[in-house]
Amino acid sequence: MESLPSEVSLLHRISSIVSSNRSVDEMLGEIIGMTVQVTGCDACLVYLIEPATGEVVLRASQVPHASEIGNLTMAAGQGLTGWVIEHKSVVALPEKAYQDQRFLRLPGLVEDTYEAFCSVPLVSSGDVIGVINVHHRERHDYTAQEIALLTFVGEQMGGALARARLEEENTRLAAEAEEMRRQLETRKLVERAKGILQYKFHLTEEEAYLRLRNESRRLRRPMRDLAEAIILTEELSRKASEPGAHSTEAEGD
Repeated sequence: MESLPSEVSLLHRISSIVSSNRSVDEMLGEIIGMTVQVTGCDACLVYLIEPATGEVVLRASQVPHASEIGNLTMAAGQGLTGWVIEHKSVVALPEKAYQDQRFLRLPGLVEDTYEAFCSVPLVSSGDVIGVINVHHRERHDYTAQEIALLTFVGEQMGGALARARLEEENTRLAAEAEEMRRQLETRKLVERAKGILQYKFHLTEEEAYLRLRNESRRLRRPMRDLAEAIILTEELSRKASEPGAHSTEAEGD
């Protein structure tokens, strides 16, 4: 049997991960990789608590679960996973994990039929933000060193993962705010262009809007672009008609 990685080697790997500014999904993949390295498991699942709802959501897996990732959820406190979150404690069951009274069978997870199970919390600033679940097909006696190293991964990666989630959320919120600003600006431009069309062609507000929309479709250009063109044309026309607009040209003659 291969020797287990030391805490120092894991710390070096974690430090490298944190300093590289990996995304949340990339960090989850790294957690899976380190867990497999530490335990030699047949399957590893990572669940995270959704801050908005408090639900526990499957976010990463060693065994492919394309339809379950991000969709498989459980309420706080449910199953062995929920117990680990509530008690901020480790669960290690060497065999017949599915017979534990806390066990909750989830649809689509072949891992729930495996014999051995170990779960450790992902911790950030003292708060549990998720869990790392380890499964072995056959009986597996989790050693004190395995559990210690797995707990170390959970403690060290929890903070890094929480920071990465916060950064991604801030980026998402900033993008949403920018999109809202653009939409508001577009509405203002369209309203101004509609007013110009109403005045010049004696149209109702609805007729002016329909003209804009139909031209946008015909030319396959965004309505914002058409509105800006109408406004620019109107401004140039107004400047050209202002007194003294042609004075320079006249003086040149």
